[in-house]
Amino acid sequence: MFKPVAWLLCLAPLAYLIYSLYLDLGANPVETLTNFTGIWSLRFIVITLAITPLRWLTGINQLVNYRRLLGLFAFFYGFLHFTTFFFFDHQFDVAGMWEDVRLRPYITAGFVAFVLMIPLAVTSTTGWIRRMGGKNWNRLHMLIYITAMAGVLHYYWKVSIKLPPDNPRNYAILVAILLGWRVWRNFARKRASEV
Repeated sequence: MFKPVAWLLCLAPLAYLIYSLYLDLGANPVETLTNFTGIWSLRFIVITLAITPLRWLTGINQLVNYRRLLGLFAFFYGFLHFTTFFFFDHQFDVAGMWEDVRLRPYITAGFVAFVLMIPLAVTSTTGWIRRMGGKNWNRLHMLIYITAMAGVLHYYWKVSIKLPPDNPRNYAILVAILLGWRVWRNFARKRASEV
């Protein structure tokens, strides 16, 4: 019932970006476009990670129905981010891009985050869950944790000289809380089963 609303909310940043193209993206439109798509990819990664703890807190199990959609939008904005970097910064020069990935740590971290999202997006369907089996599928989708950490690192290293209003430390704290909560819950459950 709420899926159409979720779709509209997920597409709102893209609509705003398209609208901004008609207005003005500032003195450096490529940088604005790259930053905008990157930050929205990271936001969707964090929101996707927050679904399970929210379900634990509220007891609303239907929240899990939105995790796939949010994860796919994280990949979508990540794809736009990577495409902007590859097309505008490197004009499809693969060798130049690899050189950047190799020599610039913040680009290495961002590239790792993007590459790890690819198998998550590809295997997000029910058919893939059946093919892989629930256990293997869950193991693979734990890559979201590494993706989140690499995404935060990418953002932090990129803006470490001057911090924008959307401070990367905030994302680092959120990701640490969301991952730490999972670790603590698993530990607590194991201890309870041993008693």
